[in-house]
Amino acid sequence: MPPLTSVLLVDDDPTTNYLNKLLLTRMGVAQQVLVAENGEQALRTLEQTCSAPPTPACPRLILLDMNMPVLNGLAFLEAYVQLPLAPQQALVIVMLTTSLHPVDLARIEQLPIAGFLSKPLTQEKVNALLQRHFAK
Repeated sequence: MPPLTSVLLVDDDPTTNYLNKLLLTRMGVAQQVLVAENGEQALRTLEQTCSAPPTPACPRLILLDMNMPVLNGLAFLEAYVQLPLAPQQALVIVMLTTSLHPVDLARIEQLPIAGFLSKPLTQEKVNALLQRHFAK
């Protein structure tokens, strides 16, 4: 499978971002791995890279943490569905989390999320994710 053009990691923990970026880079998952430390930064990244016409930096995959300051994963998803981005349907958003409150889970099921992965991210989890959403 050819590498994705871009992946966006959204997590407030610099160590998690570093390790996830290192893993994705070693695996050759994407030509570019972008990092945002909260949902607000992630929305700005999407507006800059995915607005018409989208650039190659527009992520095909977003790995989104749930618990972050400024704008958490749930608030990011709620704002994301309001964006006038043409390629919204082409983005695969996967929630990376250590735990999820049942109330949050019920709200997230109404939003455009492709699934959940428990932390930490591993090569096996990434391979399964790529097979599920990007294999032809």
